[in-house]
Order: sequence, then structure tokens, then C-alpha cells
Amino acid sequence: MKYCQSPFAYCRRKTREVRVGGIGIGGNNPIRVQSMLTSDTMNTEACVAEALPILKAGCEIIRLTAPTVNDAKKLKDFVAALRARGYSTPVVADIHFKPEAAMEAVNWVEKIRVNPGNYADKKKFAVKEYTDAEYEVELARMEAAFTPLVLECKRLGRAMRIGTNHGSLSDRILNRFGDTPAGMVESALEFARICRKHDYHDLVFSMKASNVKVVIATYRLLAARLDEQGWDYPLHLGVTEAGEGEDGRIKSAVGIGALLEDGIGDTVRVSLTEDSAHEIPVARALVKKFDERLGKPPAPEIAAGMKETRDPFNYVRRPTRELAINSTKVGGENLIRACVTNAQFDWLAPKQAQLGDTQPELVYERCGVVEVDPLNDDLSMVSDNHLVAVKDGLLFSPIVAYRILAAKLDARGCKAPILLKDVLNAPTGAADSLDAMLNAAIMTGALICDGIGDAILVRGEANPEAALRLAYNILQATGSRSFKAEYVACPSCGRTLFNLQTVTARIKKFTHHLKGVKIAVMGCIVNGPGEMADADFGYVGGAPGKVNLYVGKTCVKFNIPEAEAVDRLVDLIKEHGKWSEPPDGI
Repeated sequence: MKYCQSPFAYCRRKTREVRVGGIGIGGNNPIRVQSMLTSDTMNTEACVAEALPILKAGCEIIRLTAPTVNDAKKLKDFVAALRARGYSTPVVADIHFKPEAAMEAVNWVEKIRVNPGNYADKKKFAVKEYTDAEYEVELARMEAAFTPLVLECKRLGRAMRIGTNHGSLSDRILNRFGDTPAGMVESALEFARICRKHDYHDLVFSMKASNVKVVIATYRLLAARLDEQGWDYPLHLGVTEAGEGEDGRIKSAVGIGALLEDGIGDTVRVSLTEDSAHEIPVARALVKKFDERLGKPPAPEIAAGMKETRDPFNYVRRPTRELAINSTKVGGENLIRACVTNAQFDWLAPKQAQLGDTQPELVYERCGVVEVDPLNDDLSMVSDNHLVAVKDGLLFSPIVAYRILAAKLDARGCKAPILLKDVLNAPTGAADSLDAMLNAAIMTGALICDGIGDAILVRGEANPEAALRLAYNILQATGSRSFKAEYVACPSCGRTLFNLQTVTARIKKFTHHLKGVKIAVMGCIVNGPGEMADADFGYVGGAPGKVNLYVGKTCVKFNIPEAEAVDRLVDLIKEHGKWSEPPDGI
């Protein structure tokens, strides 16, 4: 299966245009930027007050949740208030669990988002072997629940996003396909087949997860499956529960940026555990260079006939030989190493004590790196005993260059480790600093998720300490290293049962020193247990003022008063042997 026209040349995936109010998604349109409100949908005044700065920041499509029929009815007031202020921005209703809420919301908004994992299914994590007949009965039940919305969307001219979440697959899908990209894709296709049965095609798809490798693999698989069937629907990109600050931006850049580089994606949302207006500049920076290519000829196929050596749908790290460079082992089964330049190392040397677990492991000029132009150089000069990198200054994508390098080495049976370098472009201001962060995350992160890379060097960030931290944060975001506690934190919405920003900050205050511990902070139950599949512990809103605590996907403490919940979370971490006392001064 092919997920893009070529992994060695950029070409945006061709899709139909889906109209959402006055906005076109897909086709020849720019990549659209979206966001979501966190205010209670029942409070129209608060929703409008939150929406205005988001719209002024450049949000093109805005979404809010409608968990009940009463919430869905209030959408009428919200849309009217926006229109009265001169905004024609399309509004999307986010629906989980309640088809009746969707049937009300469709009257007032331009688009409905449904989650196929819980729209017509009650998730019980039940283990059951379905016979084919039983599976068909479940599909028929689901079709009966979903068809009325399809028909109403068609009648009213509304668009729909079929948005699968890794954390909320139905028991039916989990038992037949497992918690896998294949299961996520099939979950969406089940709903798409019903839409097509009724000749309804105003569809957009999304495949969200908090694990960036899962995000990339699943969207690729979806694109391949859609194209295989001749279905040209647009795709909405996002990394759910990405978190906040630099961590959230890096994780989003890796997942979203890697797909955009392959021509996949027609609209994006960067999900941050921050005020929603902060999402827009990041999303704008991610899509900018791709929108600038609109109307221009596609990139030339510079590696025609090149054979793909990786499996784009399943992560496997490229096999390489272990090298000992000075006192550091690189390649083989070793961790992906953090490299610095000589100038960076000299600047960092006096600060070694305060760098903690983010120490420089290699110095670029002292590694004996062999630099090559993978398109034109004779790579026979590269042996298994070399650490190899792409030369600076090539006139095509660094991601493409490193893919060609890996493919050519693999074709020769050469297992030389590869050093990934971001583009050398020192920033001069705040906006450039964001670009430097995102560009480094996209380039090195996308390749790591391809299985390529044994060491990384960040040079686009001018401050050496920030550059080294960025390298480690990219490794953490891709699941390659764990040098600090990791937080899977949802971005909040009207369903959220506590202040996510405040609570996340408090949890971090007490747990940020716990190296290798992953903690999920979820505002409600919608994606909680599933998205916490690879988290060690979870803090999930269970009811107003009450919190449920999880170990993995298992709820072990119910209805803890919010005022006590962080302390009880710390107790739970201690009970399971994951606690360590913070170093002095932290």
C-alpha cells in the first residue's frame, strides 16, 4: 500500500473539497487551522468571550463540545452571538456518547464531529470473542443509531468529521483488531461505509493519539486505505493530549509536521493544555511553508526508482552497527544520542552540574563524522565503522535526504549509524525561536519515527543550553529516551470537570523529578482510560469536584475530593514503587 505519492518528493495528497459553511477543506484550499473552546457550552457569554481572541489570532474553524441535548440547544445562541459580531467562522459541535445531542446540534452548526468509538457504543473494556454473525449484529445496531444523523447532515448540507481517538475505541473494535492503527482506521471506515451507503460525502477524517508514532502510522494507514478504495476525503491532523509548553509544541510538531511533510493533512489543530489562543500561532507556523507551495509545481522526483526499505506503517528502528566514539557507544541497541557542536560544548562545559540528565554525549567535530550528498556522492566510501550524516546546503528536504541516505545504505547492506542534523539557521527573535523549535522537532522527530537516526544534533536554536534541552525533549516526545517525568494532558473543553492548567501545574510541581514516570491528566472520562494505555498513572475527572485515580487503564481510587486528589496521586505512586525523593533544592 502507498500512503503518499513518494516518500522521496513532497506532493500534497489530492482530495475533494468539503465545504464547512463558507470555508473549504481539502482540494486546492490552504491547510485550515482550528481550535476548540474550553468554556462550558451552557454559558454563551463565556464561550463568546473565549472565542473572540482565538478568532482574532487566525482560527478558521472553531469547535465546542455538546455533551447533552441542552448543551446542543445552546449552540444556537453561541452561533447567533458570533454572527451578530460579524464573524462567519464555521462552528463545529463535538459529540460523544449521545446521538440525540448530535441530532439537536446539527440544526445550528456547520459541522458535526463524531467519535465512532463511543457514538453508538458503551465502552466497558469487555473481553469477548465476536463471531462473524455477532459482529454483524453489532454493526447493524451501530448503523441504526448513526444513520439518522447522516441523513440529517445530508438534508441540511452539514459537514461531518469522523474522528477516531486511540483512547476510545469500542469494545467491538478492540476485541477484533486490538488497540492498533488498523483498529483505529477500521473504526472510522465502519462509519464511512454507512455515509457512502446514503450517498453522503461531506466527510473529513481524523486519527488522534497521544503517542506520536501511533499518530503517524495510523494516518499513513488511513491515507493508504482511502486511496486504495478511491476515496478522496480530506484529513484533519492532531496529536491529542500533547500537553503544554515546549513539550506540547514539540510533540505536536513531530506528529503533525511529519505527516504534512508527506503531503498528508488538510486541516490541523494543535492541542495544548493552555488557553486555546496559544494554539493558533503554533498551528500557523506548522502549515506556513506548505501553504506557500499552493499553486506551484510539485517537487521533482529526485530519487526515481529508489526502493523504500522501511515499513511506514510499523515502527522498527533501522539496524546499525554499534560504534564506540570516545567513551560513548552509538548505534546498535544503544539509546539515540544527544550531540552538540564544539562551540556548544565549550559554552556548556561550565554548566555541567546544572544540566542534570541532559548532558552532551557526543561532540560533532570530534566524532569523525562522514558527510555525504546522498543523491550524488558514491556511498561506497561509507562503511559500517562510520558515523554518517547528510551534508549541509542541499537544495531539497532534509527528511528526503536522510531517507535516501538510509535507503542507499540499506541497499548495500551497510549498517553505518546515522547522525541527524537540523537545518543550520540560528534564530534572531521570538518568532524565529518558535520556528527553530518546530523545524528541529519536525525534521529529527519525523526521521526518528521512521526508524532512522542514532544521534541528533540541534543547531537552529542559538542558545546552546536550549538547543541541548530541545534535543532531549525531541527524544522524549518520540518515545526514544525518558529523562524526566512525562505528562499526557488533555487540552480541556466544556466537558472538563476541573481546571486542567492549574491541576497539571500542581501535579508537575510534586512529580516533575520522577524520571521515566508517565502521568495522564484527563478532564473527563471520554478519552481517559484508553489514552492512558501507556501511562503509569492517571488523574481523571469523574464528577464535579471528584477525581478518579488510575494505574494504567485500571481505576483504583474513585471519587476522591479534588482538594485531596494530588496528594492521593503521590501516595499511589509511592505504593507502586515509582517514587523517589526530589533532589535538594527542587
